[in-house]
Amino acid sequence: MSQYRSELLRLLEARAYIHQVTDAAGLDALARAQVIPGYIGFDATAPSLHVGSLVQIMMLRRLQQAGHKPIVLMGGGTTKIGDPSGKDESRRLLSHEDINANIASIRRVFERFLSFGDGPTDAIMADNADWLDALDYIPFLRDIGPHFTINRMLTFDSVKLRLEREQPLTFLEFNYMILQAYDFLELSRRAACRLQLGGSDQWGNIVNGMELARRVDGTQVYGLTTPLITTADGGKMGKTERGAVWLNAEQLAPYDYWQFWRNTQDADVGKFLKLFTDLPLDEIARLEALQGAEINDAKRKLANAATAMLHGEVSATEAAETARKTFEEGTAGGSLPTLQVATGDIDIVSALIGLGFVASKTEARRKIAEGAVRADGEVIKEPEFRLYFGPTPRKVSLGKKKHGLLRTT
Repeated sequence: MSQYRSELLRLLEARAYIHQVTDAAGLDALARAQVIPGYIGFDATAPSLHVGSLVQIMMLRRLQQAGHKPIVLMGGGTTKIGDPSGKDESRRLLSHEDINANIASIRRVFERFLSFGDGPTDAIMADNADWLDALDYIPFLRDIGPHFTINRMLTFDSVKLRLEREQPLTFLEFNYMILQAYDFLELSRRAACRLQLGGSDQWGNIVNGMELARRVDGTQVYGLTTPLITTADGGKMGKTERGAVWLNAEQLAPYDYWQFWRNTQDADVGKFLKLFTDLPLDEIARLEALQGAEINDAKRKLANAATAMLHGEVSATEAAETARKTFEEGTAGGSLPTLQVATGDIDIVSALIGLGFVASKTEARRKIAEGAVRADGEVIKEPEFRLYFGPTPRKVSLGKKKHGLLRTT
């Protein structure tokens, strides 16, 4: 029996999104009384978000599914500074043009998960550059600065970690938490936003924003965080040997995205089905109860549903069929990652790097020495080995799960 009465918190609880809530009873009552505009902030440091951001995207989707209004806040302003949360070092600063291009690219992903428009529950995308870029420094310090103490800011984990490791934390980054709190105040004023959602590492920033809204405007707002999403072996969800699992197809092919979900550990299938698909909970309960080889059916369901949500049904079907042909029939499916080579020949080390299977020549040579690399099913033993091909593509494999094609342009 749920402790909540609102559809919103019941949905979030049933699918295991809730870690902390600032005032659960108050938020529960408000969600039953009105449409709640709620937001999550995303920085625009790259042309694509990665799967580590997916639980937050899905939170906005759940918000809309429960009859409330999602606000996607892009950090056009704060990306110019950098969030120290979870970071060991300062990040490279981007130009205004780069940030705007990244925001335009990232929006295409959100359009797959949310319905945008002008209606009361339609999603909107905001950019904090709209208000942060226009701030006057002295008035901002006078009006907002007194609500923050250095003593408290030094207690935040994001700050303590950098200081304890004696790593530089610039004044620029130190300002980030003040600006993020100011975002909540501005969204409260501009869009009647009453809820900020985020990962557990954002709890301090969320509470800062709530207190600022209360002190400056007397507005009651709320915060809710998700637990840190880890895999059954304790690893960070989305971390793979090949690096980030990007959401935009230009950064990661739909087939590779499908494979990421298909390779989920057995113990994580139920959790990931709840968090990252819209499958009914009773169906998820049936799937996560499967044992032995049958659990692979649940993994395929997860891969199909997650890929269809992001890339569409056609891409999901093609990826599943490519995987079936590759693993069951031993043939090369058409959706495999492909490297176009103009000359019709390439050395195996360059092929592995070009397909994204390894990050360096050293790693490629090590995999070859381990006997993990094959071309058309034959083990490659020499790093100098060259592949020649004409109209018929060559298939390159690394281990049992990474396969790609070499084609002439």
